[in-house]
Amino acid sequence: MAEAKARRGQKIKLLYIVKILTELTDEDHPLSATEICEKLAAYDVTAERKAIYDDIECLISFGYDIIQTRIPKSGYFLASRDFELPEIFLLCDAVRTAKFISEKKTRELTKKLDKLMSNYQAKGSLREIYIDGSSKTHNEELFYNIDRINTAIIEGKKIKFTYTKKLLREGKQIVTESKTRIVSPYAMTWQFDYYYLIGNYEKYNNLMNLRIDRIHSVEILDEPIRHFSEVSDYRDTFDVADYTKKLFGMFGGNMQEVKLRCSNKILEQVTDRFGDKIFITNVTENTFDFTVKAAVSDALVTWITNYADLIEVLKPDELCKKITDRAEKILNVYKK
Repeated sequence: MAEAKARRGQKIKLLYIVKILTELTDEDHPLSATEICEKLAAYDVTAERKAIYDDIECLISFGYDIIQTRIPKSGYFLASRDFELPEIFLLCDAVRTAKFISEKKTRELTKKLDKLMSNYQAKGSLREIYIDGSSKTHNEELFYNIDRINTAIIEGKKIKFTYTKKLLREGKQIVTESKTRIVSPYAMTWQFDYYYLIGNYEKYNNLMNLRIDRIHSVEILDEPIRHFSEVSDYRDTFDVADYTKKLFGMFGGNMQEVKLRCSNKILEQVTDRFGDKIFITNVTENTFDFTVKAAVSDALVTWITNYADLIEVLKPDELCKKITDRAEKILNVYKK
């Protein structure tokens, strides 16, 4: 019995060595062959120091980037991992600030990110991050719903779900209203700190954007989707990047050619929003014009009015009117 257990231990010894090197070593914390033997003993795996050298060579031949060093002491450490530290920090910050990920799921994901580093690296970084739960969704179904929505997109099936939104009732109470929707799903995208479903609500001939953190109880129906070519300009492939580029704050609206005259002072802000390949014309010492196709929506109006006299709408007339109407409403507020 003991002999059989010892043989099983030898078969998985290499796996335990990888685990030890992954969790307990980095450039500042190498382990000697003797120390690796001691760590293996904690897993009931016996090993001789000389055998560890062969095991390390075997792992290196397989592709593990294991380095032997004499600084700060003699030993081995895992030099490279699937993700470098700056990449892990970036992923962690994205998870921490994403409003569509619940506080509970945020902590679960950051713990998983911990495992991509050595214990020493994780101790001084991700475990000490601050998570603002007040700005996080409370929808714990989100990841299951994303999976179901993705399956429906792949299979070309409609989905049925409950969609919620906040309303202010009499008595100054904030309540949640729920409605059942049947939607043809086309894509999902992360925009403006939220995750959105892009699809078609069967009652209308257009695209709609729904926040997935407000979606509950997703059910895949045995009914084919309405093809996106019936409700959009896309034919063979739904181009998510092109679609979202034309929207403001994921608000829909009529797609039109928009021409703006901007002060040179806000060139950075313009290129941040529209990219640096916009069609610029009529450049003067103080201004430049550019044309872009965009959804004429309240969100676009808000973006333009944020810059006051630094942006002038040249066309279309519909957008000019929306801007002047907004300006009059703001002025009326302060005339009281």
